[in-house]
This record gives sequence, C-alpha cells and structure tokens, in this order.
Amino acid sequence: MNTPDFIVEIFLQPGEFFWGDSDTRIRTILGSCVSICLWHPKLKIGGMCHYLLASRAERKTGEALDARYGDEVMQMIMKEIDKSNTRPKDYHAKLFGGGNMFANLQTDRVVKVGDKNVALAEEWLEKNSFQLMGKHVKGEGHRSIALDLWSGNVWLKKPEK
Repeated sequence: MNTPDFIVEIFLQPGEFFWGDSDTRIRTILGSCVSICLWHPKLKIGGMCHYLLASRAERKTGEALDARYGDEVMQMIMKEIDKSNTRPKDYHAKLFGGGNMFANLQTDRVVKVGDKNVALAEEWLEKNSFQLMGKHVKGEGHRSIALDLWSGNVWLKKPEK
C-alpha cells in the first residue's frame, strides 16, 4: 500500500478520540490506558481512541460523552460507524495498552486499572462482532503506537527494559 502524498498526522492525548480517512496517521503513547484501533479495509476509514478508565462513577443526564472513559468512547465510535453506513463486522480491530505502570507497587487499585481497561475493550469488540486482528496488551511499562488509515497498519514501539 502506497503512502499518500499528503499525510495528516494526529497525536491523541489521554482522553481523546479521532476518526478519519485514508490520508491520516493517528499516534499516541499508552501506559495503563487503552487504544482501540479500527480500520475499514474497503473505505480506508477508521479511528483510534485513548481512554484512561473503563467507566466513570456517575454520568449526569444530558452530560456529553467523554472519551476519557471506555464505555463512553465506545458509544462515540458506534456513532461514527453509523454515520458511515458501515457495520462493526466490516472493521479490522487492533487493541493496545493496559500496561502496569507501577510494577513495584502491588496494590489492587494500581494494578487492576489496566486489566479493567483491557477486559472492557475485549468484551465490547467481541460483543459487537469486530474482527480482532491483533493485540499487544498488559505487561509492564508504556508503548507508542501509530495507525495508518491508508493501509490499516499499526506500528508499535515498546522500549526495552
């Protein structure tokens, strides 16, 4: 797959979500956060999220969806899929993140954030019939990823210890 002549490069901060087309590369750096990368192989559209927590304690009625929370960004993703008149099963999905950033601190609260984030994503992808093509989750430390929407390739960089 050829690289486009002009590339729009988007860097996602924690709590952000972006949906784009074939001239787009989306990048982020993950620790315990999770990114779901989605790509439609025929239309060359897709997106990436970077959520911090599986859900928030309470969302008030009428309050906008917030991409910091997995359950809410998943609703945002489904809206983009609906807008494009496509179906979840048409997308290739890749899942990243959920790392333990505090390996020396063995408390339940610290260790389980990444695990909960990954579990939510895996359940949602399966429930909605996305084609899970690959994943690099859990473990220790951070990782950098980049999704090329012209090819569906996701590039992973994980520092050596």
